[in-house]
Amino acid sequence: MSPCSGCHAGCCRSFAIPVTGADILRIARSESLSFWDFIVRWEDSSGSIAGNYVPHFYFADEPRTPFAICLKQVESQQFSGTRRCRFLDESAPEPGKPFGTARCGIYGSRPSACRVFPTRFESNSPLVVLNQVPERALPESAGAIYQLCPREWTPRDVDIIDGPQDLAVARYEADFFQQVAAVWNRQVLDWKLFPDFLEAVYSDRVREAQPVQAREEVRETLPFAAPAGKPRRRAA
Repeated sequence: MSPCSGCHAGCCRSFAIPVTGADILRIARSESLSFWDFIVRWEDSSGSIAGNYVPHFYFADEPRTPFAICLKQVESQQFSGTRRCRFLDESAPEPGKPFGTARCGIYGSRPSACRVFPTRFESNSPLVVLNQVPERALPESAGAIYQLCPREWTPRDVDIIDGPQDLAVARYEADFFQQVAAVWNRQVLDWKLFPDFLEAVYSDRVREAQPVQAREEVRETLPFAAPAGKPRRRAA
């Protein structure tokens, strides 16, 4: 049984959860939500949110500020004054569990960052290793509800098939999203244009096979371009 079973999900309360374009489109499709229902941009000047996983994006209203694209956080309905992931389902406190239990409300469509936590590929190897999870990510003064995993992870907690496959997909999607960011950041458009830009990029991921000569001609080009049009006013 994984450490997540019966946990109050301190990780889903403590972290801004970064997403890729694939994560966004998957959640929008599976939950019938619009981009604005669950996505925000978080200022990330320190790089602590993006890390080595997702890229930074820049927008016309704040062209010098690096942003990471993340899931929304909302106020907890069970524990006033605390925050949680918008998709976290909470239960009331119970004996022995002062913060109740919690589960992901979109588990089947959860972002890759959540799927692979707390694993990574070993350097120059296809083997999976566990990252050490600290007791907490926020200061102790923030409250006990932000404590992380109730026990240490062990290799037995990671599925030997799904674990490596999830990491491989996460790496692929993160690499692709880096290319998406490179295209967007060349023009630095308005934040309101971002959902349409993503839709245009990802809708062009699957193409007809190209003749060998044509493939050689486009080998060094990116498979998409930023949308035309003038930037509009910043999002509220």
